[in-house]
Formats: sequence, C-alpha cells, structure tokens
Amino acid sequence: MVDKDFAINDIVEMKKPHPCGENSWKIIRMGMDIRIKCMGCEHSVMIPRREFTKKLKRITQKADSST
Repeated sequence: MVDKDFAINDIVEMKKPHPCGENSWKIIRMGMDIRIKCMGCEHSVMIPRREFTKKLKRITQKADSST
C-alpha cells in the first residue's frame, strides 16, 4: 500500500517549506517514524510515517543505489 516509493538518503520536497525558507529535505531514518533533515539549516524533524506520506509533495532526487 505504499503509494510513494522513498528510501533513506532520498531528497524530498514537502508541501510546506521549513521556516528557514528551504523546501528540500533529506530522509535520514525510516521506521514507524521518519526523520528528515532540512537541507538549508540542517534542522531534523521526526514525524510519523502516515503524516509524512500526507505531507510529501515529490521525490526530487533518489539516493545513490551503488552505496
């Protein structure tokens, strides 16, 4: 039932920008909760997976699969 295919180290764009003005986030932890880090100020936020999928706009850059 995963409608968005995201993984660790993907760069994603959320529907609302961070207060610092940046809208790019890096996924740094996945589980029941997902931790994302702002690419502008490097502030990290942990949100429930269900909430994350609702707020996700698109995946802008997939993680390098060779690592």
